[in-house]
Formats: sequence, structure tokens, C-alpha cells
Amino acid sequence: MTSPRPSPAYTKAHDARRSLWFAALAGIGVMAGIDEIVFHQLLQWHHFFDHATPGIGILSDGLLHVAELLAIVIGAFLLIDLAQRRLLATRWAWAGVFLGMGVFQLFDGIVSHKILRIHQIRYGVDLLVYDLIWNLSALGLLLIGMGLVRRARRSERR
Repeated sequence: MTSPRPSPAYTKAHDARRSLWFAALAGIGVMAGIDEIVFHQLLQWHHFFDHATPGIGILSDGLLHVAELLAIVIGAFLLIDLAQRRLLATRWAWAGVFLGMGVFQLFDGIVSHKILRIHQIRYGVDLLVYDLIWNLSALGLLLIGMGLVRRARRSERR
């Protein structure tokens, strides 16, 4: 059985946009997973929600884990569907992965750590260096993603 071909109403721009957004969802999940595994579990520097009992902190980590897995699985299945229908724009998908990772990292660093203060990167230390590294790494991921978007646009023009 062959996969259905896209209707004439589909455009390459539509495929690129969907590839970008679906991959960004997966990228958000990947970065949330890295954060949860490295900083919550291995280093045990914080929990997703640190202003309650240790049990609530671990429960909040579990809920974050569920959300990250859903983002990865849903994003992956959507990308697989695009690929099976030969609509996946690979360059746009890679851009989306890095943009999603950067967005999660920056959102966590600014909103979770500073605005909502539901947790910090680490406790009992001067946070400035940690915050700078955290947020600069987010900006680095976003810059890589934006560079990949530029490359994808140039590739489409050729």
C-alpha cells in the first residue's frame, strides 16, 4: 500500500512549517528530558517544584517527565507521518529541534527560575554564573536553530 500523496493545495512552505513545528515540539521534550535527567536526577540540584515536601518535589519531577515524554513521542510520530508521506522537510526539522530546545531552556531559565521562582538551578551557591551559563546555552541553541532556518530558506530558493 502506498502513502497518500499530498493534494495540490499542499505547498512546500506548508511542509516546512509543519516540519519545523513538529520538530520543535520534540526538541522541547528532549531538552526537558536532559534537564530532568541531569539536574533533577543525577545531580539532584533541584526538583521541578521545590517549595514543598520532598515527595511533592519528586511528584512534580514525575509530571515533568510525563510532559517531556509526550512532547517527544507526539513530535516524533508527527515527524514520522510527514516522512512516510514524503513531506518531511529535513532541514526545517533540524532547525525546529534546536529552536525547541532553546525555547525550553530559555523559558525555564527566565520564567521558572526568575519570574515564578518554582526552583533554582542550584541552591547554596552564587547563582549568577549558573544563570549566565544556563541562559547563554539557551541563546546558543536558539542561534543554531536560527542559523539552520536561514540555511533551509537559502536551500529552498535554489
